[in-house]
Amino acid sequence: MPALFLSHGAPPLVDDERWVSELARWSADLPRPDAILMVSAHWEAAPLTIGSTRAETPLTYDFWGFPQRYYDVTYDAPGAPDLAARVAALMPDGETIAHDPDRRLDHGAYVPLTVMYPDAAIPVLQMSMPTLEPQRLLDLGARLRPLRDEGVLIIGSGFTTHGLPFLTDPTPNAAAPGWSREFDAWASERFAAGDLDALIDFRAKAPGMPYAHPTIEHFAPLFVALGASADPEQVPRQVVDGFWMGLAKRSLQLV
Repeated sequence: MPALFLSHGAPPLVDDERWVSELARWSADLPRPDAILMVSAHWEAAPLTIGSTRAETPLTYDFWGFPQRYYDVTYDAPGAPDLAARVAALMPDGETIAHDPDRRLDHGAYVPLTVMYPDAAIPVLQMSMPTLEPQRLLDLGARLRPLRDEGVLIIGSGFTTHGLPFLTDPTPNAAAPGWSREFDAWASERFAAGDLDALIDFRAKAPGMPYAHPTIEHFAPLFVALGASADPEQVPRQVVDGFWMGLAKRSLQLV
C-alpha cells in the first residue's frame, strides 16, 4: 500500500463537490486496503496512544458551532484490534504505549473516509501524534512502514496551510491570501525536489510562516507519512491541489 498525506477539511468538506470528487477518484485508483491507520492533526497525546478498537464507540465530534446534521454523521467501520496489536509491537522495546478505549475517530479521520470509503467496510484505527517534532515523526513513520506490506493504508491527515486566525473571508470559494499561496508554492517545489531537509525546517525556511501554520499540528502528519514511505526523499505524487476557504488542500501519495 502507499502512504498518504491528505488535507482533510472541516465537516463541510462533504458539501464541496470538487473536493469530494477528487478524494473519491483518488481512493478509486488505490488498491483496496485491508485496514486503515489514521494519524490526524486533531489528536496529540503522549505517550503514543491507540484509540478504540470497537465500532460501537461513538465518533469524536471535535468541532463546535456547525449545523446539527454534521453531528448526526456516523461511520461504523469495523474496529481493528489486530492492527492495534501490530502498531504496539512495532514500537521500541520498553516504550510506553497507552490505550484510550473511549476515543474513536475524530473529524480529521472520519470526514475524508466518509468520502473515500463510504461503505465503511474497512477496519480503521486511529493513533495519536506523541510529538510535533518532524524528525521524531519521521522515525515513528519508519517504524510503521512494515504495515504497508500487510495491506494497511497509512494516512496522515492534516492541511497544507491552516492559518485560520488570519482568514478574512472564511467561505469555501474565498481567494487564497498571499501567505497561503506562498507556502503552498514552496511546499510543492520542495516536494518536487525531494527536499526533506527543507521540509523538516519548514518553520524557518518556508515563506508565509507563521501565518500559514500559527500552530504546526496540521503539517505534522506529513512527516509520519514521509517516514512510512520507502524513501522520505522521494518525489511524491501530488494528487490534490488548489484551495478551500483560502487554505491549501495539497495532498500527496507516497510509495
